[in-house]
Amino acid sequence: MSDVQAGLAVGERAPEFTLRDQNGADVSLADFRGDKSVLLVFYPWAFSGICTGELTEIRDDLGAFVSDDVQVLTISCDAMFSLRAYADREGYFFPLLSDFWPHGEVARAYGVFDEQAGVALRGTFLVDPEGIVRWSLVTGIGERRDFSGYHAALARA
Repeated sequence: MSDVQAGLAVGERAPEFTLRDQNGADVSLADFRGDKSVLLVFYPWAFSGICTGELTEIRDDLGAFVSDDVQVLTISCDAMFSLRAYADREGYFFPLLSDFWPHGEVARAYGVFDEQAGVALRGTFLVDPEGIVRWSLVTGIGERRDFSGYHAALARA
């Protein structure tokens, strides 16, 4: 893995946001406050190889990512309509959130926006029900992330 130094630190408060999912519904981090932890998975591009592999890993092992205590929210700077086509093609039934406009605003707030490429880095944040980051991992655009740290963080919780 690279030496990417970005993203929120463990113990920081996660910035609030409201974004549209692939179906046009508003989804807010606050929707889960006091009820569930949220795994935020930022990714650069819909339809790209590494991103599709990562989201397919979530889809194929959804029980390891989503439960009564945890919700997964994926976020990219792609337009909502692109995310809908992507979700339909790949069979993704978890929220794919569009950080399209203002472009990358949420990714910037989480410290994972690549200004040069105009996309999110592979930032992953486990936010507890009180809105505090409990685990994070940020990798470069071309590096597949390892979700094992997330699973270990859940086991410790």
